[in-house]
Order: sequence, then structure tokens, then C-alpha cells
Amino acid sequence: MKKAVVLLNLGGPLSEEGIRPFLFNLFYDPAILTLPNPFRYCLAHLITRGRLKKAREIYAYMGGGSPLLRHTKAQAMALEKELGKDTKVFVAMRYAQPFIHETVKEVKAYKPDEILLLPLYPQFSTTTTGSSFKEWKRVTKGLDIPTRFVGSYPVNDGFTSALKELALPHYSDALQKGIPRLLLTAHGLPEKNIRKGDPYQTQVEQTAKKFLEKLALPEVDSVLCYQSRLGPLKWIGPYIEDEIMKTGQEKRPLVIVPISFVSEHSETLVELDIVYRELALRKGCSSYHRVETVQTHPSFIKGLAHLVKGDTKCFLSII
Repeated sequence: MKKAVVLLNLGGPLSEEGIRPFLFNLFYDPAILTLPNPFRYCLAHLITRGRLKKAREIYAYMGGGSPLLRHTKAQAMALEKELGKDTKVFVAMRYAQPFIHETVKEVKAYKPDEILLLPLYPQFSTTTTGSSFKEWKRVTKGLDIPTRFVGSYPVNDGFTSALKELALPHYSDALQKGIPRLLLTAHGLPEKNIRKGDPYQTQVEQTAKKFLEKLALPEVDSVLCYQSRLGPLKWIGPYIEDEIMKTGQEKRPLVIVPISFVSEHSETLVELDIVYRELALRKGCSSYHRVETVQTHPSFIKGLAHLVKGDTKCFLSII
């Protein structure tokens, strides 16, 4: 039986010319801005214009575009190799090429007997996984191929094992400068989303708990915090900036562990590696260590393969 696995991700501009349309696609998504049209359309343009200069500066650090597609394709190749014959892995991005509607055409041409949607967001949010699922259902209306999706995998053994294996060397290095503080960081979300029932924060907390259990360090000092705030709304906290400054006041080493990102992109390569590193060292942290994202770590890829092969607790039928 031929199976198509579709990795769903956010996407990113491939060049400077793609930054403006990427931002507009992001902010025009009704899962991000809940206003009806034409208000959402107008506001998306206003926000895009206001964010454009800063976004260009961010992507300039990465050569003008995002490496996310390259990394996601590498994950697709690794997963396809792990799964073996009769399974092909595709990539679909929500806000940039290859868009979901483009990937659907590739999947149809493959003529699979079954489709499995696998988000590269370990924790479910209506703004990420939920948005991608809705878009997939919209563009595949009438598609007569059985389709399932993995909703989330916040405590997946492969994912959390990979995090542990990547984090331990950084923690050991940090010990040379004192007792480290671990900041487990995830992308933030407005509090209003959580009040409406979005499970994201709860699932991030589950990931943090599972990771610390696997780390099995005695009396480790850790704080779960959130990054990447935008706009005037109140977001879930604590905020990573505040926790970095607290650690700096104590002159302690800092180990940053991204637990909601599985690939390197602007929030890791620029926010964590440049902006927050500079803040930490300027505020007095004795050293700064950032754990890599899981990328194609063998444990992570095996964890994804396990989901594809039969962790039915995560499957929900779409069609």
C-alpha cells in the first residue's frame, strides 16, 4: 500500500523579494487575525508594512531568506529513508512555497492509497497546526483518498530523547562557569487564545516536564518561558527577556533549550543566537549556551517514523 506523508510547516521567505508576501500571508490568515474581511485584509497590509523593515533586518542575518525549507526537506528525506519503500514524504508550507495547494498536486500525482498529515509543530495550536489542517481540508475538498493526521506529539519519546542528547553537552560546558539555569523556551501565544481553549500552553508544559524527566539531572534549575511576542496584546509568560535578565543579575551561566521548534530559522538563528545572546552577556550571565533544534537527529526522525507507523492515539480522521 502506497502512503504519502506530508510534513506541514510554517514556511519562510526564500529571498528578500519574498519577505513582504510571506508577512502578508501570515497576518491575513484568519487563525492569526480573527477579524472579518475587508478589515482583516486592510489590517494585514498595515501590519506587513509596519513589520517589513524589521523583518528585512532579521532575514539579512541569514543571507536574505529563511533556511527553513532547506531544513524541512532534509527532515523529509531522513524520514522517507527511515520509513522505507512504499512511502513518500512531501513538504507543505502554510505561508510560503511550496504552498499546501502546490503540494496537494504532487500528492495526487503520486496516487497514494493513504495520506498522513504530520505537522512539524510538536504542540498543537489553532494558529499553527489547526490553520494548516483547515487549509488542507479546504484545498482537498472532494479528494477521494483516506486521510489522517497527527494532531500533536508533545511527549513523543524520540523528540524528547533528541532534546536531551543535544542539551547535555551544553549543560556540561556551562557547569564550568557555575550552576547553570536552563531556560526552556517556546514560541509565545496571546493569552486570549489560551482562554478560548487553545491547548498549546498545556502541551508545551507537558514537553518541558518530559524533557526534564529524561534529563534526570539532580536539582536542576529550570524555567519554562516564551519568546517572539508581537503587538500590544498580553502574551503567555514568563517572557524570555525577563528570565535572561534575572539570570544575569545572579551572574550565572545560561543554557537555552528550544522545546517548540524542530528546525533552525529566524527565531533560533537570530532571536536566540544574536539578540538574546547579546542581552544575556550584557546583563551579566557568565556564559551563554544555546541547544540546537532536533532537525534530523536520529532519535527525532525515529520518533516521527513511529507516529507514521502506528501510534494511533495521535490519529484523527479527516475524510
